[in-house]
Amino acid sequence: MNLKEIQIRDPFIVFFENKYYLYGSTDTDIWNSVGQGFNAYVSNDLQDWDGPYKVFTPPENYWGTRNFWAPEVHIYKNEFYMFASFIGDGYNRGTAVLKASSPLGEFQPWSDVAITPAEHMCLDGTLYISQSGEPWLVYCHEWVQIGDGTICAVKLSRDLKKAIGKPVVLFKSSDAPWSKTVHSPSNNIEGYVTDGCFLHRNKNGELIMLWSCFTDAGYCQCYAVSDNGEIDGKWTQGEVLFDSDGGHGMLFREFNGRLILTLHTPNKTPDERTVFLEAEEIPQGIKIL
Repeated sequence: MNLKEIQIRDPFIVFFENKYYLYGSTDTDIWNSVGQGFNAYVSNDLQDWDGPYKVFTPPENYWGTRNFWAPEVHIYKNEFYMFASFIGDGYNRGTAVLKASSPLGEFQPWSDVAITPAEHMCLDGTLYISQSGEPWLVYCHEWVQIGDGTICAVKLSRDLKKAIGKPVVLFKSSDAPWSKTVHSPSNNIEGYVTDGCFLHRNKNGELIMLWSCFTDAGYCQCYAVSDNGEIDGKWTQGEVLFDSDGGHGMLFREFNGRLILTLHTPNKTPDERTVFLEAEEIPQGIKIL
């Protein structure tokens, strides 16, 4: 398949053994239908892709039944861990952990349920490993519950099965001067969105967080910077990288070392597609070339 043929939201790339693996929200209707699982695609050149390969199918009686969103795959201690968001009857939306021995799985449940706080509506959890080797979950506490969405972090057990300690708020959506409120007809509320967080360390040691919200122009990709190079630093908002109705991005390096930002655009089902934008690290951030 050509990249333009693949309907996908929240794209996430893993480069492993000279191949690119593309994951994302791949159910045709991720908003209302019963969740079917996650597909992945494999490529040598980021344009032509083999697949889809079914990498996760919910087992019988799995707690998550709808809104199968934003799978990320991280290689940790030579195993593959998928962090993905679900909601289910009697459960708030949250990020759970799945595990496999290869990038195409199939992935199996690893955490019992979501590892985000049970009383909170959360989504888009991503794995971050501190410079001292401690695993953290960084995630979004949803605006539909609190009005002004936040990005939070909580330490994880070394086996990634559960959260330990108390979550901390890193920043809120309205901290960004470009963030504008949106209206949710289904919830009849208005508020500031946070989603799609992803951590990247620049070669100079700076810790960058990609995240998305809405501007006057629509859905966007932006970033923030930690002042101490760690998750517990003071986060300063950087710039809007993409404001043409696209976001929920991540950064990866091609086989030749070139830095690439991938995100989905437009932010409308079923038209979402993956795009790749060459990026460059700069002092206190990144920019699109």
